[in-house]
Amino acid sequence: MTTVDPLRDAGAAFLNENRLAFATAPVRPRESRTATRRALDRYTELVRLLDTLVVLGACVLAMLIRFGVPDPAVPGAEQRISLWAGAAIIAAVWLAALAINRTRDVRVMATDSFEYRRVISATAMVFGVAAIFMFAFDIRFTRTFFVIALPVGLFGLLLSRRLFRSWIAAQRRRGRMAMSTVVVGPETDVRQVLSQLGPSTASAYRVVAAVLDEAPSRVIRIGGETLPVSDQIDDIASTVVLHDADAVIVAGQPRGGGDFIKRLSWSLEKTNADLMIASRLADVAGPRIQFRPAEGLPLMHVELPIYEGGKHLVKRLLDIVVAGGALVALWPLLALIGILVRIDSNGRALFSQIRVGRGGTQFRMWKFRSMVIDAEDRLTELGEHSDGNGVLFKMRNDPRVTGVGRVLRRFSLDELPQLWNVFIGEMSLVGPRPPLITEVESYEDHVLRRLYLKPGLTGMWQVSGRSDLSWEESVRLDLFYVENWSITGDLRIIWRTAKVVLRPLGAY
Repeated sequence: MTTVDPLRDAGAAFLNENRLAFATAPVRPRESRTATRRALDRYTELVRLLDTLVVLGACVLAMLIRFGVPDPAVPGAEQRISLWAGAAIIAAVWLAALAINRTRDVRVMATDSFEYRRVISATAMVFGVAAIFMFAFDIRFTRTFFVIALPVGLFGLLLSRRLFRSWIAAQRRRGRMAMSTVVVGPETDVRQVLSQLGPSTASAYRVVAAVLDEAPSRVIRIGGETLPVSDQIDDIASTVVLHDADAVIVAGQPRGGGDFIKRLSWSLEKTNADLMIASRLADVAGPRIQFRPAEGLPLMHVELPIYEGGKHLVKRLLDIVVAGGALVALWPLLALIGILVRIDSNGRALFSQIRVGRGGTQFRMWKFRSMVIDAEDRLTELGEHSDGNGVLFKMRNDPRVTGVGRVLRRFSLDELPQLWNVFIGEMSLVGPRPPLITEVESYEDHVLRRLYLKPGLTGMWQVSGRSDLSWEESVRLDLFYVENWSITGDLRIIWRTAKVVLRPLGAY
């Protein structure tokens, strides 16, 4: 008599259902490394070597400044040698902290500010713990060491990372050092990912193939690139091996839902490829997203934007300090520009225009005049020659621009008087682009969210192409900033603005 074993039958059914995931996945051994992975490994080792040199150099420099070279013949040499041993221990712990905090993880190196944050966090943790330990056990150690080693070492680490990031970004723009990636999902979502990871960017991922739920053709053409397409959604591992890919990005919601992701992760276990899921939360920055599991259920918590509070007070204080300091430091330059504008053409040196600020309030925005005095009257005759984005008039070779004005515009020097608008609180150093009244009147409801923050002297629009941006892209960048801004992000935009001013993009 044959007995029925429900558990055995369920197991057999499960193995049969997921046979493809188990059978087709192990097509490339785990130990194999693609050329990109090997290059990134060498890059990581180089960063580790430089980290070691920087940390040791900072610690040795601090000890030499305080004690000089230890000499056994000098009285008290034993104590100094013990202090050198203590410095060596701190250096070793510092390097260990950099490793433990995964500051050299290829997933964050040269891709995001998280790399800098991890370096700063590891350094602060080491010196904080060292200070507490010495205080608790009454260990005497010179404060000069901390005063020198901490800032010198941290500056050296951040500077070396910055130089490495610039180098690897240049390599990625040339198609090197980027992880070969297969994008999976419905065609609309796949195309969205492809547009974000275009070949002209310095992205860490270079798409080499796509796998669609339904593939109407064998290729996808986007941005002048042609990518091979597969419809083998149940055998993605083979596509990964075929194209020697380093990563798989799941876009949208392929058929199969959560079970699809689970089976895909199993099938990729032995291909050495990373698995990532592209968030469907468009234009929501990472810091606003937190994973909070509840009873085994992986919940994603999205924090709502906050438009008041202490963070905004810090932003205002930053505006006052930087704008006020800049006005004092740059007054000779401002005076010189004003004189040159007056000499070059008739009219006042300053030009003002009514713009719309936070909450729809109107204010007078100041600029150095870069056009002839009757520029507004001549706008109608030039309307059909606009090179702008369809909403704002822009013209690459605008005949109304003066000789001095062309130079001012190229290097954004005509914007300097807006430091006064920032200082008195009508604008901010960083924010959305200050819109015209006529522009605001044509806004759709969701675009009015641009007015939730003060307009900025600079912003994401300026460091991302300025006049070369489409209207839709300009709006998207402003709305992203409004909902995701941070003090750290503002500082990054200010730094990027300085680079854009020296190498203008979209300025005319």
